[in-house]
Amino acid sequence: MHSIEVINEKLSKLQPLNYNQFFWWRRWTTKNKPLDKFAPLLDRIQNGDFEFSHYFWQWQYCEWEISEVEKKCGVDGQKWVELTQVDRARRKRLFADFEKDENEKLQSLKKLFLQNFKMSDDQYEQELSEFGGTIEDFYHYCEEKYKKYNIIQNKPRRGRPPKIKK
Repeated sequence: MHSIEVINEKLSKLQPLNYNQFFWWRRWTTKNKPLDKFAPLLDRIQNGDFEFSHYFWQWQYCEWEISEVEKKCGVDGQKWVELTQVDRARRKRLFADFEKDENEKLQSLKKLFLQNFKMSDDQYEQELSEFGGTIEDFYHYCEEKYKKYNIIQNKPRRGRPPKIKK
């Protein structure tokens, strides 16, 4: 578990949430909204759409709260169970959110890299394991090493498609 100073520093970069009865366990969210799925990969990377999940720091904060209650209760286990019941449920849900969010980000990032660059799945895994920089640095590295596909990513048009003139 990280120190409370590190946790508070990371949480200070997030926006506090008002109470929501459907997502009561979440207390913070990211300040910037994720870009549309049709936005270019580099723009999404620069926006922070693939950064480390903020649910991790909320989970760490919840762990810290539970440990503080444990210090206050001492050897009285029943009192600790009663006082931390909601916090333990929050911790469980935040960890599940963290795992789901990280998995979705990694899968989406892999899919987009394979769509944008002429590289195979094995090449992607190999390059990623050997590379030691940020996601944006990895993007520029792949752009130099592998050729970029000429994909025009337009948003799908709404409404009836135009008639084809013969």
